Amino acid sequence: MTGCARDTGAAGGGGSAGGEACATGTAPSGGAAAAPTSAAATKPDASSLKVGVAYDIGGRGDQSFNDSAYAGIEKAVADFGLAEANVKELTAAPNEPEDAAATRLRQLAADGYNPIIAVGFKYATPLAKVAAELPNTQFAIVDDNSIDLPNVTSLVFAEEQGSFLVGVAAALKSKACHIGFVGGVDVPLIQKFEAGYTQGAKAVAPNIKIESKYITPAGDFTGFQDPQKGNVVATGELDAGADVIYHAAGASGAGVFSAVKAKSTPDSPKYAIGVDSDQYLTADPAVRDVIITSMLKRVDVAVYDFIGAVASNNLGALPKIFDLKVDGVGYSTTGGQVDDIVAQLDAYKNAIINGSITVQSTK
Repeated sequence: MTGCARDTGAAGGGGSAGGEACATGTAPSGGAAAAPTSAAATKPDASSLKVGVAYDIGGRGDQSFNDSAYAGIEKAVADFGLAEANVKELTAAPNEPEDAAATRLRQLAADGYNPIIAVGFKYATPLAKVAAELPNTQFAIVDDNSIDLPNVTSLVFAEEQGSFLVGVAAALKSKACHIGFVGGVDVPLIQKFEAGYTQGAKAVAPNIKIESKYITPAGDFTGFQDPQKGNVVATGELDAGADVIYHAAGASGAGVFSAVKAKSTPDSPKYAIGVDSDQYLTADPAVRDVIITSMLKRVDVAVYDFIGAVASNNLGALPKIFDLKVDGVGYSTTGGQVDDIVAQLDAYKNAIINGSITVQSTK
């Protein structure tokens, strides 16, 4: 294999493929980034609120996207006085018709829940209809900004920025100069994860080889909850030579982790990168040693801030996008496997925040 150039920066990084260097270059330099802020820092009183939550498929317990939303609810309970008894959760079924999502939203509103948080872009069409019918109910939707109604707040993220950082980590940790991406469903939102990951890896190693595959095509949302298929796709990328795999596949990521674990040996280690939440903390303990980091998409921060903004009647304080500047995305360090490259990761992070690096949301 031809060696590829990789940024070594100020701190140590990965290794080499077959003894050939995969490392030259310099990490970005510049001043420290501004400290992240939270729109809900004033600790408003949410004790009178009844909060409805409509989860995406997989619901609470997916160890990823939905669980991150629930973490924001839990923090609002702890900080804002929101009563657990005043939170109602409903969950989408795979490939359900759109009228089922609308019915779920109407049910929460009819039961007196206000605000209502729709977790996932699949709610966009039904929410636009229901919110127009119920102008006195405040809604939020995660991962969609297409609804232009005064009672709908969009909670959207710079997934490409967080994915850029874990792409940097993948390139620095790869010994083969060959990495992979597994997407759950081939839709624009998940393509943002792939785009950022690719840009981050190539910022470090311009000639790095990147495998990329989606579990299901657009319209088939089972790709977010099929660990077996996730395992098959990841195994294919590992067999093709990738030694670091990043997934943006919801509950299917469990299959990615098991595939990486099965292929990893002391002489030829393989690594995985989680998504949405710190998956080192939530994954099966049997696979945690191969999870080097996770791209943190702080749905918890967005949900928490939204509840606080509703309680304080100050929705205008919410950021238009939850990006690196407001701690809306990031990377995890649990497990210590990226401790040696944190200086490089933070150099890239600060460069993005300060505007010297612009991460594109498409490839």
